Amino acid sequence: MLSNSNKYETIIGLEVHIQLSTKSKAYCRDKYNFGETPNSCVSPISLGHPGTLPMPNLKVVESAIKLGLALNCKITKYNEYARKNYYYADLPKGYQITQDKTPICTGGYVEFLNEDNSKKINLTRIHMEEDAGKSIHDLDPFNSLIDLNRAGVPLLEIVSEPEIRSSKEAYNFLQEIRKLVRFLEICNGNMEEGSLRCDANISVRIHGSNELRNRVEVKNLNSFSNVQKAIDSEVKRQIIVYENGGSIDQETRNYDPKKNETTVLRKKEDAQDYRYFPEPDIQPIIIESDIIEKVKKTITALPNSLYKKYTTKYNLSTYDSKILTEDKDTAIFFESILKYTKNYKTAANLMMGMIKAHLNEKSIKISELQIQPKLIAELITLIENKLISHITATQKIFPKMVKEPNSSPKLIAEKNNWIQENDDKLVNRIVEEAVSKYPQKVKDYKNGNKNLLGLFMGEAMKIAKGKANPKILNDILRKELDK
Repeated sequence: MLSNSNKYETIIGLEVHIQLSTKSKAYCRDKYNFGETPNSCVSPISLGHPGTLPMPNLKVVESAIKLGLALNCKITKYNEYARKNYYYADLPKGYQITQDKTPICTGGYVEFLNEDNSKKINLTRIHMEEDAGKSIHDLDPFNSLIDLNRAGVPLLEIVSEPEIRSSKEAYNFLQEIRKLVRFLEICNGNMEEGSLRCDANISVRIHGSNELRNRVEVKNLNSFSNVQKAIDSEVKRQIIVYENGGSIDQETRNYDPKKNETTVLRKKEDAQDYRYFPEPDIQPIIIESDIIEKVKKTITALPNSLYKKYTTKYNLSTYDSKILTEDKDTAIFFESILKYTKNYKTAANLMMGMIKAHLNEKSIKISELQIQPKLIAELITLIENKLISHITATQKIFPKMVKEPNSSPKLIAEKNNWIQENDDKLVNRIVEEAVSKYPQKVKDYKNGNKNLLGLFMGEAMKIAKGKANPKILNDILRKELDK
């Protein structure tokens, strides 16, 4: 970044488009699945044929309410649809059905972790709308191709207040949004599929100023890293312009990741350019209080509240808590283990170590793990009661549980003679036998060669055949050698 960049404060507002995982489109029964044959998920309604009438998808309304409640928004009870008029080749009707004056959600905020500190970004609104089709420019050297499968797919647009102050904050904001919509099961959050897209409104001003200068909108950022790089690139460009006495035009720009620069797409439209007016073919939707309450009951624990519980109530590390709340299935599995044990740290260690390693090795999701959380909790109890060592649990018993998912870890340990003895008399006999094998080494140890402890410990463990508690064995061995 430029040396004079510290003079400037970055002002960022994000518009996040969430593609909903409904079975049909926003205003007709067309299916939509990513990767379908181009122009196969269409009908006269989504193609904008004259005389066709849209019908709102009530699942879209419920998803909007769910997201609004999760983000502490106020739910608008009287909802009008509006037409936003503009022409693109991939927008067959020549207008988009959206919301203008009555967005379904207002206010609210996104809370996320930023450099280990909690940060809140207030929201302006969330509204329902439909997507346009897709223009493809890189398959034919002479023509742009149009795929209208995506036309009419339901979107929720989250509009933030201009309170984001860096590209890293924007990155973390988007990460939290993706995590949340996946927890709510309303969107898969895959930016590479276009299920989550972002436009960034960017301006800079002198530190200490309250002036909001002309902003530039950078469109259709399709990866988290591109969002961060595009913001940094545009901020750098604006600072150079101001430092050279120029001014910034309000415009829409594209980001070229290969050149790491933004380029002008068009002059930024104002609301009047879209000629919004009420959608005449859809009656206003009235959302009654009982519908809101019904949706509220479907919302389970959310990632931010789970993170706070893990770090405060359970005293887990920031890192562990972040990973355990990264996706819903992981959080559900961890919560299910904790129904049977209060040993939170051991449970987290097994989740982050043994279980995660197994999932990575087999390339499976935690929802595909056949071992029940109750049996993992039983394994934790064996460790905590010092009946088995952590190594025995992870390297011997767990692999057996993978092969026999319904088997009790205690029965597996007993069957294989892996229950370790905590009897001091037995351990003393093992120590005496191990020490008696190396009389000269004992003298060397007493003369200062403390590294020989490992030799004696290894011999004792060999004699014990895994049945002695390693900690007790180590303690008694030290006492014996230090006499």
